[in-house]
Amino acid sequence: MTSPVLPPEPDAAVLEAVATGIPAALSDLGHLVRIPGMAWPAFDQTQLERSAAAVASLAEATGVFDEVRVLRSAIPGTDEQGQPAVLATRAARNGKPTILLYAHHDVQPPGDDALWETPPFEPTVRDGRLYGRGAADDKAGVVAHIASIRAVSEVLGDDLDLGIAMFIEGEEEYGSRSFAQFLSDNKEALRADAIVVADSGNWDSVTPGLTVSLRGNARFTLRVRTLDHASHSGMFGGAVPDAMMATVTLLATLWDEDGAVAVEGMTARDAATPDYTEATLRDEAGLLPATTPIGNGTILSRIWNKPAVTVIGIDSTTVAAASNTLLPEVTVVISARVAPGQTGQEAYEALEAHLRAHAPFGAELTFSDVDLGDGFLVDTSGWAVALTRDAMRDGYGVAPVDLGVGGSIPFIADLVREFPAAQILVTGVEDPHSRAHSPNESLHLDTFRHAVASEALLLARMNATEL
Repeated sequence: MTSPVLPPEPDAAVLEAVATGIPAALSDLGHLVRIPGMAWPAFDQTQLERSAAAVASLAEATGVFDEVRVLRSAIPGTDEQGQPAVLATRAARNGKPTILLYAHHDVQPPGDDALWETPPFEPTVRDGRLYGRGAADDKAGVVAHIASIRAVSEVLGDDLDLGIAMFIEGEEEYGSRSFAQFLSDNKEALRADAIVVADSGNWDSVTPGLTVSLRGNARFTLRVRTLDHASHSGMFGGAVPDAMMATVTLLATLWDEDGAVAVEGMTARDAATPDYTEATLRDEAGLLPATTPIGNGTILSRIWNKPAVTVIGIDSTTVAAASNTLLPEVTVVISARVAPGQTGQEAYEALEAHLRAHAPFGAELTFSDVDLGDGFLVDTSGWAVALTRDAMRDGYGVAPVDLGVGGSIPFIADLVREFPAAQILVTGVEDPHSRAHSPNESLHLDTFRHAVASEALLLARMNATEL
């Protein structure tokens, strides 16, 4: 396969079409942000259906696709259907390759509205950023695909021979429970030579990043019991271990004095990382002045190549309802990030063995709701990777950085299993200040413009590539 670069004239035409189309793209993004489409059953599911319908309308309006459908697949092991996804397809012509463009239209719940400076579902521009839930993660990814397709279609017209499949998922934030089945149900429609997963980030607001490694994940619920009923803390405190005491004692064994994971059997990956200062970490993560980083080794090795364990939820008596009572049980949710190269199953088994071995005072442990995902390492030797790096360089005007990401995209393992010959390209529109999943999530507008330009150049150059 040859991997040509377009001559300057087509490049310039594509970039001009992108620039002209950005206002419409941002208007479309604002419309999507206003739709509170969350996949959790506790939320109004008609909003998620509205979101899928809006994305399908955008795809149809490009005039590029042969077929646009809103589809659901079964959730394996249940009688339930997954959430609505959009699948748009056009067949390749004249020996050109096919590219699959992925993003997701569902969003995280907003959390406490009081923590937002502006309403989470009312898109607001200030200081060069668009604020709103999903503005970055990942409705900007959806619109980046649409905007790049529009630009390339405008420039190439009938000469657009590239095959394009666009898969916009509706349950990524809810665990992609029907994802694997969706791939199986629609395998031929989704088959591609390269797959762009637009759900990651960039080095900073001006420097693009191609994600080449992702950590896996192991999440589960742990119940700790020490009593068969609550007891008076004055009558029995000092002789009877309450569940909170046991839970705090147990959880503390997961980390060493530096805050690094201290679970035997959870591994780390040995790989070089770019320079990244503590000052940058403090700025991007929001560390308080007196709070110190945790772990050891280079900062990025701790985030990209080593495991992490976080307690992300706890069920216990609220402060408002506190009484002088020994609690019989406490339930926590533990989320572990798993170093690339170790499976989520292996990491979970190590965590369970550790917790059982360190349970204090004979506390009774129950494990449930286990959710696992494997990490990912990109093969960077392929032609599509080289084409993507060049497109990023020309779209941003800055050479891209190969990134590791501390987060997880477990469904990539499903893509690799179903389409082993496809090259996986993990890109994104976020910068380190996007605050995805947090209050005041935002999209850096210049980063978005550059991301659209990069993807449009990639599509145009793939259209000039012979299989």
